[in-house]
Amino acid sequence: MLPMGIFSKLFGNQKQDSSPEDESPVIYVEQDERMERASEEARSTFKYFWRELYWENRRIIKAHDFAMVKFPFMQTFSRQKEPVVEHMWVNNINFDGELISGELANAPHQLTNIKQGATVMRPLDLLGDWMFSVLGKTHGGFSVQEQRRQMDAQQRKAHDEAWGLDFGDPEDVLIVYKQKEEPDNLGEHPMSKNMEEKVREFLVNYPDEITHVDELGQTMLHREAIAGNLTAVRILLEKGADKSLRSQSGKTPQAYAQAMGWEHLEGIW
Repeated sequence: MLPMGIFSKLFGNQKQDSSPEDESPVIYVEQDERMERASEEARSTFKYFWRELYWENRRIIKAHDFAMVKFPFMQTFSRQKEPVVEHMWVNNINFDGELISGELANAPHQLTNIKQGATVMRPLDLLGDWMFSVLGKTHGGFSVQEQRRQMDAQQRKAHDEAWGLDFGDPEDVLIVYKQKEEPDNLGEHPMSKNMEEKVREFLVNYPDEITHVDELGQTMLHREAIAGNLTAVRILLEKGADKSLRSQSGKTPQAYAQAMGWEHLEGIW
């Protein structure tokens, strides 16, 4: 895991200005058109981040160096016309199909309404970026890659060496592990395929898990659909899991899968 202090240094197109509040620097991240496109890419591919994190949480031996998401945080100060916005990273992520929660990894530069380590919860449509690293190779990080596109080769090399990470080609951002070597990983996660026997064994030993409903009104079928786990979804349906059951937010497992954009689950319902 990277030291927490690295997050405030490593990420963000930072700009300084003077604050009429106390004349101290206001540091924020400029969100121009390029960065907004980067955020749109992050939102459209977030499903892969969550799927990877879902399986990381089930690993006995962890594979990630880190995994985090970025959100904008805002505060209005007296005698300032515009609110101060800082785009900051959040780690220890959880996701229920609609809301992303975690802990603020950055120490804010100017904001006083939130502190490093605070628990935060935001809807997916406010997501600014996501990134995870395996064996020093980053995946996602669309805002970081946008910054790297503005650097020449020497600057990018210095940037990457300074932080000890392989950010790869900014024009070809990886979104899943071993994407080049095993392009099928863009479909179902390999661990999902390999766990078929264990899933069947688990449901034989714990059949009540098929009908158990958690505090969000979700069943195992909902959670597997959110993560895009075709094998588990197929097994649960074979065993009679109720695909019409709605969560507290009124969504069926199929509705979650469609909202996430899991095309490989479209024909299974």
